[in-house]
Amino acid sequence: MRNWVTKLWRSLSAGGLVVGTLFFVASLTPTLVPRTYLTQGLLSGACFAAGYGIGVAWRWLWAYMELPEPRERFLLALKIAVAAICAAIAILFLWWAAEWQNSIRQLMHLEPVTSAHPLEVCVIAIVTFLMLIALARLFKRISRLISERSGRFVPRRVSNVIGFTVAILLFWAVANGVLVRYALYVADSSFATFDALVEPDRAQPTPPLKTGSAASLVSWKELGRAGREFIATGPTASEISTFTHKDAREPIRVYVGLRAADTAEERAQLALEESKRVGAFERSVLVVITPTGSGWIDPASMDTVEYLHNGDVASVAQQYSYLSSPLSLLVEPEYGSEAARALFAAVYEYWTTLPDDRRPKLYLHGLSLGAMNSERSVELFEILGDPVQGALWSGPPFESRIWRSITEHRNAGTPAWLPRFRNGSFVRFMNQNGETGPADAPWGPMRIVYLQYASDAITFFDYRDFYRRPEWMDAPRGPDVSPELRWYPVVSMLQLALDMAVATNTPMGYGHVFAPEHYVDAWLAVTDPQGWSADQIARLKQYLAARGRM
Repeated sequence: MRNWVTKLWRSLSAGGLVVGTLFFVASLTPTLVPRTYLTQGLLSGACFAAGYGIGVAWRWLWAYMELPEPRERFLLALKIAVAAICAAIAILFLWWAAEWQNSIRQLMHLEPVTSAHPLEVCVIAIVTFLMLIALARLFKRISRLISERSGRFVPRRVSNVIGFTVAILLFWAVANGVLVRYALYVADSSFATFDALVEPDRAQPTPPLKTGSAASLVSWKELGRAGREFIATGPTASEISTFTHKDAREPIRVYVGLRAADTAEERAQLALEESKRVGAFERSVLVVITPTGSGWIDPASMDTVEYLHNGDVASVAQQYSYLSSPLSLLVEPEYGSEAARALFAAVYEYWTTLPDDRRPKLYLHGLSLGAMNSERSVELFEILGDPVQGALWSGPPFESRIWRSITEHRNAGTPAWLPRFRNGSFVRFMNQNGETGPADAPWGPMRIVYLQYASDAITFFDYRDFYRRPEWMDAPRGPDVSPELRWYPVVSMLQLALDMAVATNTPMGYGHVFAPEHYVDAWLAVTDPQGWSADQIARLKQYLAARGRM
């Protein structure tokens, strides 16, 4: 063991330790989401390994250019001094980490932490670093082995290129072809089994106009877990009437799970027929929903619009995956958009055959991956002659093409986290504080609203953060973004990648967790319901916020 430690110590690079320590320190600074000591340790270990790798690469380049190098004895003394200084710097900044994390927690109204758990962070970071270094050295050994074998037949530099290239291909094949695919297969099987389980406390609906009832075209089991939750929850006509003191209608919810048919087109047609059966096209508002990757629909998003329109709302959705949104985006990125496109095309084609004065207003909605796929479901040229009334897309992922294009072409002087696009007659952005521009500004024939929080890394992550500072960090910053946040090359991208993975662990109203009261503002802007005073809207927000916490 002692020999292994000594060998490891001698093999470490002084330059790698310096750059690695700088990256480690930078990883302790805040980004968008508060961290636990576990996530901080994993992040810091990965950042240290990335910095160490850059330092080693610089050392290799120096030697490759045959520049003068210090003697071995001096290098050993230098390494000891560098390690001591780096350790002192790391310990010093670890004590500041709690204050940095509290700068986010305060904005999100969370209890402050008294300690960043420096010992736990260090242990996890060191283990993470050693695992990544071991993996890197395994790659180096395989590359060198292949290079030595091929060096018998080709020049040395050519053999080095061959060894490096083959090692990359080998690692990629193992990771993507064996580990990742097997892990995704296991995940898909697990999610599918979980999705099929019928909750004992959730009874099949008996009213014939409910999807999943005995009279429905879709059986209760075929809805899947997310579909059953969507159908069984939500406000009833009685609950809406009790709040509004007006006669209310029973909201219509249609959902088709993956097991209901073999293809997206067949499920879309089934959803259309079920919508006709229950009278969805006889309501004043019809919402075509694209769920998240697992098929989940945020209850707050639909409860709010059903209250605002006194229950005179129908909504229809179809499932396209069992996986969570990140996994679904990784393994089947096109399938979600194909399913969303199939459902919208089926509903829209039938909707256009109805008389203008006897059909519902048609809207689109999606959250997270559902927002991106809902964007892709619409072909602009096909709806120009008969446009839908609007869309509410919340938490659009950073790869959403329409969202990105509008954000990049926003009006000068407006922030990237809450842009304003031209005169605001076509699209507007909203966050905790409402929408951009005056609320009484005129809308055009179609209203699109993006509901997003500045602290949502799923929306604001960008691979280019690796080498350039993102515009959403410019002043003024979002109301939920720490003033202590800074951009660091490489490190900031790794920080935001971690923030994406834990974006749903924030309190409601921050990160990727949307509050009912903010959905109220968004649906008010999109659907323009009549008969609501400012006092009634405020009371509805309080009621739905309390209901969402139950």
